[in-house]
Amino acid sequence: MRVLAVPCLKDNYAYLVIDGTYAVCVDPSEHTPVSTAIAREGLQLGGIWLTHHHWDHVGGVAELVAQTPGIEVVAHKIDAEKIKGVTRIVDDGDAIETGPLRAKIIHNPGHTLGAISFWIDDAVFTGDTLFGAGCGRVFEGTMEMMHASLQKLAALPPETRVFFGHEYTASNLRYGMHAEPENTAMKQRADSLTPPSTPSTIGLERETNPFVRARDAAEFAERRTVKDSFKG
Repeated sequence: MRVLAVPCLKDNYAYLVIDGTYAVCVDPSEHTPVSTAIAREGLQLGGIWLTHHHWDHVGGVAELVAQTPGIEVVAHKIDAEKIKGVTRIVDDGDAIETGPLRAKIIHNPGHTLGAISFWIDDAVFTGDTLFGAGCGRVFEGTMEMMHASLQKLAALPPETRVFFGHEYTASNLRYGMHAEPENTAMKQRADSLTPPSTPSTIGLERETNPFVRARDAAEFAERRTVKDSFKG
């Protein structure tokens, strides 16, 4: 398995998860960059995996389905109600097989109530739940939900590669160094950062992500609230 990051919109990533010439696309926010990458790499698109319902993660679904009728489109049972074209509804702990690719579903409510991650081999696709050195805003869930979701992801093996939904790592690290000025690992990460910063690893997020490192839901909520208006 190999993973190809496809930059979309201003700072989004879609991903092509590839086995031979077979591919699944995670979070196609727009179809043209994804279609171009598929053609360039000589791939067959077999499915679409969606981490949540927001437009900047599903905007390219309809066009990709039109180009490849009958492909599988996967989303959580809650968010699927807000996405046109979903063919398979999943929940926490489900195992899915799309062609030769097999992933486990991790439900991550917080950013949206139906947010999920796809864990496949040594990689996890986290959408807007876990970013490089950060996390998504809490829109539909609660702070407690989001904290628990991050801890669930942080419990994955430390070598697990983290493929996240946006290139926010630099600004996230600026806040992280504000929240934890004594954390030398954050400064080292910031000093060596060269976009694109995807993938990260679970081990690196444990060391340098101020939201993963929050001791409890109360500290997480305080940090998330401050970050929402942070200007550093």
